[in-house]
Amino acid sequence: MPAIRTYTRPMSGWYRRHAFYSWYMVREASSVIVTVYALVLLTGLWRLTQGEAAFEAWRASLASPVAIVFHLLALWLFVVHTLSWFRVMPKTMPFVRIGGKRVADATITNAGRIAAAACTVVVYALFLWGTS
Repeated sequence: MPAIRTYTRPMSGWYRRHAFYSWYMVREASSVIVTVYALVLLTGLWRLTQGEAAFEAWRASLASPVAIVFHLLALWLFVVHTLSWFRVMPKTMPFVRIGGKRVADATITNAGRIAAAACTVVVYALFLWGTS
């Protein structure tokens, strides 16, 4: 009697077969960079508790070419992460009704994107105002 073999689906490269899956993997990988960046900021806070010299050494390390490349990568992944989560938001929240009509998914997504852009502009303006 022959041995019974179960079907095993090939898994290598599954995320490259469709653009949706590729972006899914980029979004999930971006969460790792978000975590690493949070650790970088927490390290800055820890160095601040150690005194001005330690904090300035931490700030100087952020000016290295590796740190600059990391920050550019992190910025790109933060934008991808933010935009993709706003795209998912209408699918994960209860239906929103205004005047008895359901609010369109695109409206919810675009409202989130506009709010994120507005918050970015406000924070950047406050930063520029605080440094002048």
